[in-house]
Amino acid sequence: MRIGEAAAAAGMTTKTLRFYEDSGLLPAAKRSPNGYRDYTEDSVARLEFIRRGRAAGLALTQIREILGLRDAGEAPCDHVQDLLSNQLVALDHQIGELMALRSIVFGLHANATAGIEASCDPGRICSYL
Repeated sequence: MRIGEAAAAAGMTTKTLRFYEDSGLLPAAKRSPNGYRDYTEDSVARLEFIRRGRAAGLALTQIREILGLRDAGEAPCDHVQDLLSNQLVALDHQIGELMALRSIVFGLHANATAGIEASCDPGRICSYL
């Protein structure tokens, strides 16, 4: 299949597909006699895997490691489990930081909407922050 068909089947743009190919995440497609790239169902499956990995928040280097294990004939499942476990820890940390930030912004917004310190002090940039 041509690049547009492969990209659509994998749920991405042709630009993204080319990027993955240029960066080595996707093996270079064979060329048809007219010079067009010719992608296979295996290419689409690999692209879908990359898309799912990115959706899970994995970095391209991590996805490259997983694909490297699979390409070497190893089952990467234990490695993926470790990566996902680490991802959960990182997400929980980020959620905690975001909740703390939300609390701060909520308090500032409450003061701003309540009109506390509503008079603008020319010596300060803004009384609400």
